[in-house]
Amino acid sequence: MTQAQDTKPIHPAHKGLRSTFIGIVANTLLAAIKGIAGILGNSYALIADAIESSTDIASSFIVWGGLKISALPPDDDHPYGHGKAEPLAAVVVSMTLIAAAIIIAIQSVREIVTPHHAPEPFTLIVLILVVVTKETLFRFVSEVGQEVKSIAVKSDAWHHRSDAITSAAAFIGISVALIGGRGYESADDWAALFASSIIVFNASRMLRPAIGEVMDAAPSSEVEDIIRQIAKGVHGVIALEKCFIRKMGFVYYVDLHVTVDGGLSVREGHEIARQVKRAIRASNPTVAEVLIHIEPSDLLNE
Repeated sequence: MTQAQDTKPIHPAHKGLRSTFIGIVANTLLAAIKGIAGILGNSYALIADAIESSTDIASSFIVWGGLKISALPPDDDHPYGHGKAEPLAAVVVSMTLIAAAIIIAIQSVREIVTPHHAPEPFTLIVLILVVVTKETLFRFVSEVGQEVKSIAVKSDAWHHRSDAITSAAAFIGISVALIGGRGYESADDWAALFASSIIVFNASRMLRPAIGEVMDAAPSSEVEDIIRQIAKGVHGVIALEKCFIRKMGFVYYVDLHVTVDGGLSVREGHEIARQVKRAIRASNPTVAEVLIHIEPSDLLNE
C-alpha cells in the first residue's frame, strides 16, 4: 500500500535563485576568459566585455540577495511581507548596468584616440563562444523570470543579453580591424562604444518597470479585469466599484469595493465578502490577500 506524500510547491524565489546561481558561475568563467583573451589579444572591446561580465557577477549577487529577502514571510515589522526587496534589487542592477556602460564608453573613447595595434585573430573564437553561451543563458533566465513574474530575474536575464550584444559588436569590430588592416585598428573600440549604448538602452528598459513596482504602480489592466470578472460572478454581488491592486514581489494585494443588497444583515454581507475573497484567491494563487469593503446597494446613485 502506497501512502501519498504531500508535495510542497516550490516558491517562485527559489526558481529565480537557481537561475541566478547558474548565471554567477557562467559569468565568473567567462569574465576570466574574456579578460585574459582581451589582454593577450590586444582587444579593448574584449576587455570591456570582461568588465561588463564582472558587473554581471556583482549584479547577480544583488538579485540573489533580493530574491532571498523577498521570499521571507510577513512579520510584525513587515505585515505585507518583504516583496519590495525584489524590485529594489532590479533597480540596483539596472543602475549598475548603466554605470558599467558609462565606464566602457569613456575608456572606448580613450582607446580610439590612442594609437595601438590591431587585435589578435584568436579573439574571434573566444567571442563566438561567449555570444552562444550568453544568448543561451539569456533565454533560460528570461524564461524563468517570465514564469515567476520577477522583474529582478528578468533584469538579470537582460544582463546576459547585453553581454551577448557587446560580444557580437566586439566580433564585428575586431573582424573589421583585421580585414581592414592598417588604419582600422580602433574598429573594435568603436564596437565597444556602440555596445555601451545598447547596454544603456536595455538597462533603462528594465529600470522603468522596476521603479514602477517599487512605487506601487498598478499592474496590467488584464490582471484587474480578471479579478473583477471573478468577483462579479459571486452570488450576491450586485456591482463593483474601486479595485486597487499592487504587486509585492511575487504576489498581489487587492483592495476591492463590493456592492450588495442594502437589506442584508452584517453577517450575510460578510459571507459574500468571504466568498469573493475565496473565489479570487482560488483563481489566482499569486493573490496573497484580498481586502473587501462592502457597500449597500441603496448608495449606488448617491
